[in-house]
Amino acid sequence: MRRTEGESVICSVDVVLLTLREERLCVVLLKREREPFAGALALPGGYIHPTEDQHAGDAAARVLHDKTGIVSPYLEQLATFSGPGRDPRGWSVAIAYYALVPDHLLPQDDPDVQVLPVGSLPALPFDHRDIIEVALSRVRSKSQYSSLPVYLCPERFTLPQLQSVYEAVLGEPINKVSFRRKVEELGMVEALAGEMEQGRANRPAQLYRLRPEYRRSLSLVERGINARG
Repeated sequence: MRRTEGESVICSVDVVLLTLREERLCVVLLKREREPFAGALALPGGYIHPTEDQHAGDAAARVLHDKTGIVSPYLEQLATFSGPGRDPRGWSVAIAYYALVPDHLLPQDDPDVQVLPVGSLPALPFDHRDIIEVALSRVRSKSQYSSLPVYLCPERFTLPQLQSVYEAVLGEPINKVSFRRKVEELGMVEALAGEMEQGRANRPAQLYRLRPEYRRSLSLVERGINARG
């Protein structure tokens, strides 16, 4: 598409919303209501509102809430995607964010909201596939040395459940002993006194929750969860 002098640049935000469903890392896609690509599945996104949004993060949080009803416990800027070929309407800039949310907070009966495994995505409009790939790389890298995956957990969880979340995000098994050591080093969780997981045949497991000081920030360690040597 050839640009003309004075043509406006499209400025928007897109959000890669990740969750776990059936122990698989998934991304939330919405059915587009308008052209271009009406009816196609795409990332939650929208225009920045200059009179309403103080910064791009405000726009991302607003778009996410307006389109899914979710206030994500963790939302972080990812990267900027731009150029004349990413949107058929013209030269565009998209500031991408990623967010993590427990599955139970997602709309469960909305046909326009699809939760799909990251390894089984359909063809996507714009450059949304590229944005998702960059988000997955960032999340997997950051999960190696931080408390990031805990934002995929429900409010209360056991340590085996937390380990399975890390394994689903990283796509590889983690040694139980080293994982417990890293969790202790991160200091991100606290035991719920007297609260145990019930309803299992084996011995009830202690329930934990994320410490209040890490509900809007990450705990970090120098060496990765699955570091060798």
